[in-house]
Amino acid sequence: LELMQKGKFHRIPVVDAAGKLVGLITEGVVTDTSGSNQTSLSIYELNYLLSRTKVEEIMIKDVVSIDPDSFVEQAAELMRAHEINVLPVVAADNKVIGIITEKDIFQTFVDLLGLEHQGTRFVFKMEDKPGLMVKAMKLLAENDANVVAAGVYHNEERGTEVFVKATGEISVEKMTKIFKENELNVVNVIQTTKDGMTVNYNPEEMK
Repeated sequence: LELMQKGKFHRIPVVDAAGKLVGLITEGVVTDTSGSNQTSLSIYELNYLLSRTKVEEIMIKDVVSIDPDSFVEQAAELMRAHEINVLPVVAADNKVIGIITEKDIFQTFVDLLGLEHQGTRFVFKMEDKPGLMVKAMKLLAENDANVVAAGVYHNEERGTEVFVKATGEISVEKMTKIFKENELNVVNVIQTTKDGMTVNYNPEEMK
């Protein structure tokens, strides 16, 4: 608990003398073991109980882990499948070399979408067929914009949507007009300024 408080984190992989993973300890495990949420013991009795309890006695022994060469989406899928929010990262010899949490997954998601970085993100409603994303990127390049992120995602309600994030001196109104003239349906525009502020534009208002 002292380690968690000093480091401002909530989970610690447990390793043996060789640094190999043998378990996982979390604030929740300690709380559940001590019964502090529902016990009638005094704080002094709880502290005594905890002082006599070893990590080995209460740690999670069946730990789900991941190797460092796995992709972020594989880590996210493991967490979702096992309903957990932390994965120790282990090398081939089962030595712990890191840890990945839900917070890391969320940050990676934000980084991939590029929302925090200066630039303009255009979202298009597109048919799921080859060439349309390239068409949007080419139009941006022709207008001195540099594409820094792009992706396709499918939604049952909205169908197929494509996002393209670009940097450069881009006029939102001008680019939206160019996209529309080239039969690309812009449904959302978000521009991030140098100081990290985001501005939302409604393409319908740019007709």
